Formats: sequence, C-alpha cells, structure tokens
Amino acid sequence: MAVYEFDPLTDPRWLELVGRHADSSIFHTVEWLLSLKQTYGYRPVAFSTSNARQLKDAIVFCEVSSPLTGKRLVSLPFSDHCQPLADSNQTTEILSYLLSKSRTVGWKYLELRPLHKDSFPVTKRIFEANRFHFQTIDLRPELPMLLKNMHDSCIRRKIKRADKEKLEYKSGATEDLMDSFRHLFLLTRRRHRLPPPPVSWIRNLAHAFGDRLKIHMMSKDGVPAASILTITHKQTIVYKYGCSDVSFSNLGGTPSLFWKVIQQAKLDGLTAFDLGRSDYGDEGLVGFKQHLGAAVSDLIYFRNVPSSEPKSSSALSSLIGPVFSRLPDPFLEGIGNLLYRHMG
Repeated sequence: MAVYEFDPLTDPRWLELVGRHADSSIFHTVEWLLSLKQTYGYRPVAFSTSNARQLKDAIVFCEVSSPLTGKRLVSLPFSDHCQPLADSNQTTEILSYLLSKSRTVGWKYLELRPLHKDSFPVTKRIFEANRFHFQTIDLRPELPMLLKNMHDSCIRRKIKRADKEKLEYKSGATEDLMDSFRHLFLLTRRRHRLPPPPVSWIRNLAHAFGDRLKIHMMSKDGVPAASILTITHKQTIVYKYGCSDVSFSNLGGTPSLFWKVIQQAKLDGLTAFDLGRSDYGDEGLVGFKQHLGAAVSDLIYFRNVPSSEPKSSSALSSLIGPVFSRLPDPFLEGIGNLLYRHMG
C-alpha cells in the first residue's frame, strides 16, 4: 500500500478530515499546528494511505530538528494526545513507511501519542516511551448531578467559600487577562521549579484560535488569584494550563473556576471536558481532577526506540529545578524561550 506525504497547513483535505473525524481534537487542528510552527519552528507534515480528493486516513507529525536534542518526528510536540486519524491497518502501513524512511532521513526516533491505546498496533519495532494518567469529565449529565459528583470538602465547600469571599470571575483573551495569566503562570512555574513556555506560544495560540481560546480568571479585590486556559474543539472543551497565587489558595478560586467553566460549557452545549494528562507521580493533580468528578484512564506514548529520557516533568524538575527556582523572571522566561524549542 502506497503512503503519501502532504502539508496539513496548506492541504484543504486535512481541514476536512479533522472536521469530520470522530477522533480529532484541538491538537489536530490547523490552528494548533500553525502555533507550533510559529513559536518553535517545527515543520508540520502528515502521511496518508489515500491520495484521493477526500482523505480516508492520516497521521500528523511535526519534524523537530535541534542541534542539542537531535532530529525526530513527533505526533505531536506539546500535545497531551494525538490519536492517529486512521484505523489499525492504515496506521500500520504508515508506520512501516516511516520506519523505512527514517533510515535515510536520519530521524533519531518517531513518537506517537495515541489517545486510545487499544487501537494502536504495538509491534516488536514499537516501544512504550512514557505513561500518564488521562482524565475527562462527561458533561452530558445535568448541572446538579455534575455538582453532586464533585468531592464535598475538596470542591463543593471551596466553591461556596469563593462565593462568600466575593471572588470576581472574568473570561476572554484581552491583553489585561493575558498579562494577569502570564504573572500567575510565572509564579506557578517557579513554584514547580520549571521554566514557562515562551510568551509567544500563548499569544500565537490566542491569535490562531480566536474566541475558541479563553483565559478564565478569578481575582480578589482586583488581584489575580487563579487562572486556567481552555480551548474548545467540536463538543469538547480542553483544559491546557492552570496557575495560581498560593497566598489566595484558601479562598477556593481554582475549584470555583472549574465550576464556572463547566456551567458555561453546559450552556454552550459541550459534552466533554478534557482535563489532559498528569504525571503518574503527581498524586495531588490527579486527585484534584478526580475530586472534580473526572474519570481516569492510561495515556501511553510510543517510540520506535527504547526511551532513555526523563519520564516526566517531575524528573526534569528534580534535576535542574533548584536553579530555576532562584532565577529572576526575565532570566526564567529567557531559559524557557531557549529550552522548549529543543524539547518538543
């Protein structure tokens, strides 16, 4: 079976496939791919067993070429998951083609991040590279049931506390919200001993997705307390980033934010809340998402070579985090600008 290569940024067939395929997500969209290219210089490329006017299948990648970390093909960098838009047989054909091509192109490895591990054809040439928890909230039940599914003391009481404290909620993508989000994001990344991604990454996403991207902000007396960033695709809202000021953590801002987002998502007719991946060792984050009423499953990444890299951001933090925690903001942001383009 022949395999064909095409540019998903310019080929209208990719846009059509993403629009109709049940497994497509924000990470397949042209907007996401364009933001990756604009921010990090990665080249999006897709492969299909079809060369007809309407694609039957395709898998999208970015080619990452770094003098520090090598050249590789990843589906997709900085994306929680990227299910192949292909059945098992088509995926096998595309992978076989890419494994053969990698010998001449010089890719260090191929990496895939399927959402549904059971649909992925594991062979002797494909190895598990990393494993995460993946959590989602089914938004189809009515709001009273969604609230009832939340943990009483960890979530519902904190929502009431936020109301009692008269925390102010705003959402959108204005410059003021962007600046407040950046401030909280820096505080949080420093607390986690990790550099933030480039400022241009968030701005490129906001420009590409338009009103589908929202920054949700809770403030106390005009001071930003907690924020999350979401993007919608079809009937799903995706939580991508969260940040907060710990001096306000007892006011219930973050649980209240998620409840506000869920209420608006129900009004908009959305049916799923993708809470993304969490490291296996991050019991606090996994537990918080479970307390919101999220179901949990495994998210497994695969490569064509055994992985020898750190298994999670926690591992990276333990290695070099103490340095990041002491750097001034401009230096921390500068390191993020340099580091992330080599990490994809």
